[in-house]
Amino acid sequence: MDLTKENIQNLRQDYRSASLSENDVDSNPILQFKKWFQDAVNSQLYEPNVMTLATSDRFGKPTARIVLLKGIDEDGFVFYTNYESKKGHDIVENPQAALVFFWPELERQVRIEGMVSKVSEEVSSEYFHSRPIGSQIGAMASPQSEVISGRELLERKVEQLTTQYAGQEIPRPLHWGGYLVEPTHIEFWQGRPSRLHDRIIYDFVEGSWIINRLAP
Repeated sequence: MDLTKENIQNLRQDYRSASLSENDVDSNPILQFKKWFQDAVNSQLYEPNVMTLATSDRFGKPTARIVLLKGIDEDGFVFYTNYESKKGHDIVENPQAALVFFWPELERQVRIEGMVSKVSEEVSSEYFHSRPIGSQIGAMASPQSEVISGRELLERKVEQLTTQYAGQEIPRPLHWGGYLVEPTHIEFWQGRPSRLHDRIIYDFVEGSWIINRLAP
């Protein structure tokens, strides 16, 4: 297909697989998210924990990238990264973030906004040591988000660290660990026909979750 403006404009799907009502959702959005996430896992979707993470610096300049959800509990959503990366610097300057999950096979999307803080060093170390050895070495070797002269630099560093820590436990780098996104706003989106989608939002107000419906 030629990428003409008309062809791009005509790329569309009519969503019909399900509906979403404020009368059916759980009163707790974390439990509602877990239900939808379990549906995605049960449907054997490819990496259902893929999410877009959006941050911004002190000037409000936004940046978005794909990361992986690695934990969910009553406090919020956890991911891991290099604290000295672009996202890490953004979070220091502006500790707010947005997450987006999109499961097209289920015609569902979840949008999350909240405050960001580091998880404990103990939690970060426990997760770090649960990762494959190659991933642990990679976290040590990569100066994430920095300009480098070439891939050879990384490969030499990986080779050096692999030799150095052969047969030993690899220490978690202090510049690597987890972040918790504690939500204040969560939206559940279910695709519907004719673009009249269902949008149910939760806002955390004075210690309680308030549920409303948004126009599509």
